[in-house]
Order: sequence, then structure tokens, then C-alpha cells
Amino acid sequence: MKTTLVTGGAGFIGSHLCDYLLSKNHEVICVDNFFTGQKKNIKHLLSNPNFELIRHDVNFPLYLEVDEIYNLACPASPVHYQRDPVQTVKTSVQGAINMLGLAKRLKIPVLQASTSEVYGDPEVHPQKESYVGHVNCIGPRSCYDEGKRCAETLFMDYHRQNKLDIKIVRIFNTYGPRLAMDDGRVVSNFILQALRSKPITIYGDGSQTRSFCYASDLVEGLYKMMQTPKNFTGPVNLGNPSEFTVKELAEKIIKLTNSKSKIIYKPLPEDDPKQRKPDITLAKDKLKWQPKIKLEDGLLKTIEYFKECL
Repeated sequence: MKTTLVTGGAGFIGSHLCDYLLSKNHEVICVDNFFTGQKKNIKHLLSNPNFELIRHDVNFPLYLEVDEIYNLACPASPVHYQRDPVQTVKTSVQGAINMLGLAKRLKIPVLQASTSEVYGDPEVHPQKESYVGHVNCIGPRSCYDEGKRCAETLFMDYHRQNKLDIKIVRIFNTYGPRLAMDDGRVVSNFILQALRSKPITIYGDGSQTRSFCYASDLVEGLYKMMQTPKNFTGPVNLGNPSEFTVKELAEKIIKLTNSKSKIIYKPLPEDDPKQRKPDITLAKDKLKWQPKIKLEDGLLKTIEYFKECL
């Protein structure tokens, strides 16, 4: 039985990963400082003898004996990571240094949950791992974008300098139950506005595109990446290549919730990407992975979750 450390394990994706690892017969140590993670996400796991929760900030060293590390600790939505941008950068960079140091001491694999935001507002579509990005390093989103880019640099340098077994995945838009209600992401925003019969707010004209990957599909991809040979580091895109405009998403949610909400439009925030779609050729080839859940099916499950929350 492997003992696996998941930093940010009480977050949206982290909690789903903890569920998945326990189903694979792992002992799971979940580390979270609850800056954005929520205890309710992992409450159902607290009685599981193979699950342990530690309240800890990854900006400070952590001394544990584990077999592998998934480093997911970092606020991931614009509302959350812009709340304290300095802390966001520190978590991305110092948190990565601390987890890399732990992995180096124990001689174990460590996976970095990076993001499609490393591509910035892309000039290449769809985005392949070879694309180096188009990022504004002094914009309001740069605390997250550049923090994650620096974390990737650190991971690769630890690999080159110390022969550390590292894995880098770039996560594209993900949705599903346990999305925070106040995170400002487009799926949670639209569902909550529709369920409350409030106007659905689209920033820009709604023509900007996104691709949406359901949480269970994503964590399977994370797990498969960890199983790859030591000489394969990534980065690998994980996301759903089915592309929708933001307006199409709003209309679909209105229909699925039987809402009377109307769509209203507001100015597009600075540096908001106009297109976002992963090229997952590498994930298909190296991980034998591709998403299975269709958008409508995933939205129905997410809508049910938010109905219960309300």
C-alpha cells in the first residue's frame, strides 16, 4: 500500500484526487491550510483509516515519510488568487521548493499541478505543450500565471540537476461537484445565477471559447501521469478538447436548470484569454487517456450539487 501526499487535498480537484487514490488502495495524507480548501470536501473521508488530514501551509517545510507527492496547493480561480496575489506567488514558488526538497530527500516521484494559464492569452490554437505562451508578467493575473511558470522551471531544474522523478501536468478548465460557490469560475457562476433566477453575467461578448473537463476525468489523468516511466516528465495537457463559447455554456445551463434568467454582458477583464482549448495528443499517446464525460452529463451532476448547497 503506497502512502501518497496530496497538498491542497481539501480543494476542489484535490478532494476528488483523495477519493480516487483511496479507491486505488492508497494511504492518503491530505495537507491543506484552508485558504481556499474546504473541510466539507473531505469530511466524508475523516473516518477512513487510510486517510489523514494535516493542516499546514506548504510555504513552510513539511517532514513526512511518503512514497509519492501530488502538489496541488495553490488558489486556482481569479477571485481567489487575486485576493492575496503575493501569497499566491509564494505558494506556487516556495511551496514547489518545499515539495521538491521533500521528494529529493525521500527519492520519490512528485507531480506538479500546473495550469493552462501558463499559455496566457494564446496566439496558438489549440494549445500544444511545445507552445511557450503569451503571458503578461505584470498584469492582474500574473501572480498565478507566472507563479505556475516558475514552478515548472523549478521542477525541471530539480530533474536536470538532481535526477529527481518529476511529472508536470497543465490542467485546463475543470468543473464538477465541490466547486466553491464564491470562486468566480464561469461554470459555478452561471449555475448559481441560473438557480437563483438572477441575470447570467457574461464578460465580453460571449464569443471567447473554453473547454470543460469533468473532475473524475481529470483525476484519472493525474493518476495515469504518476504511473509513467521516470524518464517521462511532461509537461502534459489534461483537459477536454471539446470547445464551447461562453455564450453557448450560459444557454446550455439556462436550459438544463429550466431557469428564467436572462444573459447580460459586462466588459472583459484584463488579460482574460479569448481562446482556450488543449491539444491532448500527448496525453492520448503517453497516458492512454482522454476524457469520457460529456459536458451536458457533467453539468447535470454539478447542478444537482449546487442545488443541495443552496
